Amino acid sequence: MCYRKWAIFFGLAALAFAAVVPAVTADEQLSFEKSVVLIRCVKQEYDYATPWKQNPMSQGVGSGFVIAGKRILTNAHNVSNARYIELRKENIARRYPAKVAFVGHDCDLAILQVEDETFFDGTIALEFAELPKVNSTVSTYGFPMGGNHVSVTEGVVSRIESDTYVHSGADSHLVIQTDAAINPGNSGGPVIQLGKVVGVAFQGLRGADNIGYMIPTTVIAHFLEDIKDGEYHGFGSLGVMLYPGLHSDSYREYLKVPPDQDGVVVIATVMHSSVESILEPNDVITEIDDHNIDNDAMVRIHGLTLHLSEVIETKQIGQTVEITFYRRGEKMKQTAAIALNRPIFQYTRRYDDPPRYVCFAGLTFVPATRNFLETWGRDWLTDIPYYLRYLFNNSMQLNTDRQRKEYVVLSEIMPDEVNSYCGDFKSLVVESINGVPVWSLDDVLKAFEQPDGDFHSLKFMGDNRVMPIDAGKAVTRNPQILQKYNIPAEARLEGKS
Repeated sequence: MCYRKWAIFFGLAALAFAAVVPAVTADEQLSFEKSVVLIRCVKQEYDYATPWKQNPMSQGVGSGFVIAGKRILTNAHNVSNARYIELRKENIARRYPAKVAFVGHDCDLAILQVEDETFFDGTIALEFAELPKVNSTVSTYGFPMGGNHVSVTEGVVSRIESDTYVHSGADSHLVIQTDAAINPGNSGGPVIQLGKVVGVAFQGLRGADNIGYMIPTTVIAHFLEDIKDGEYHGFGSLGVMLYPGLHSDSYREYLKVPPDQDGVVVIATVMHSSVESILEPNDVITEIDDHNIDNDAMVRIHGLTLHLSEVIETKQIGQTVEITFYRRGEKMKQTAAIALNRPIFQYTRRYDDPPRYVCFAGLTFVPATRNFLETWGRDWLTDIPYYLRYLFNNSMQLNTDRQRKEYVVLSEIMPDEVNSYCGDFKSLVVESINGVPVWSLDDVLKAFEQPDGDFHSLKFMGDNRVMPIDAGKAVTRNPQILQKYNIPAEARLEGKS
């Protein structure tokens, strides 16, 4: 897990609060349990270095629960890269095949559908409540470690804040921390308070006892609203890098911001973002909609003090937000559209779609993605080549090519006489082929159609050498290389970006 947090729980306060909360009756608890389901999923992931291959199949278990519309809500990580999904209810031996109807990997939520509607006999659609209060008691339902019976554990809400969701590895949303342990198999189960769902269990804190996290109903509501049009669009962002510079009086004076005004400083905007033409470096954002922003980029929302991104998270893609900011001492207001605003080199993991590639003359080219970097193993962030690490961490500042759609890497070399002595170029980022700039994987395939005389000449970022490939021999050897290494096609360019 990426969390490095420790919390102190005040048990006496929690018990005092719990004493005044009406208890759930035995009948109510039984009805909840009937609506919690066990999910078994057969998965098969892709090998992003040699992307025509797939890793061995594996099986995992998780939990889910019935919501309105005869749907099952669960975690995306329970059903990502799924090949087969089946559901089971407590005390019923029959297993029901299911399929993913919608999935949001950025918020770790998914909706499952069951073709046989008799599955829902005896269940009730669980309803949602608002955010629980800190120090209030909640009950987590699920099938920890698989098991045959629903497990119910109580815990106390200890913290509500924005943090990173482990499934995507990069997206941050609101999370609720409790002292109810969330073990493998619990993920996707409902967290209930006073008969209504206040969250979905989804991850625990490795190395700590009885610290678990749930996805709050604010995130769930956004996801369910998003999919109403039959498609999941995702959570938008403001598309800016921010700096808490107004803590310095000198910085405040330099930016000509009034002494009684709080706000946060814009460092940069994401290229092609919806605010690129609105905000500039050294602008100071002071309000977003009707929320005042303090010097730590925090606002008051949901009765809590949270990062200003939470205001964006309340809106769907395509909706707008009003930004108040100072520029060189002048107060300004602009309306910006909410969009994904993703950087060229995305930090998030990808799931479900086959990775794209081009394989020519034994040279395998793939987009530079986090999935590819993670093929270096658990310590990938320190083990990947320096240039890839530098690009991963700084691509937003480094990229000046507005035509660029992605970075392309020479991921693997299938040894053959045509590519002998090319090994030193493995894992480098392609700059150009035959003098043609490579701004996407499509450019690689097009460039190989036009040799530079008798050779294909490849140049790489951060490297002054040229890698020459005999053009005639490449054409001759390419079909034999594909056959020799059981590569099904020269290229696969389709897939979600």
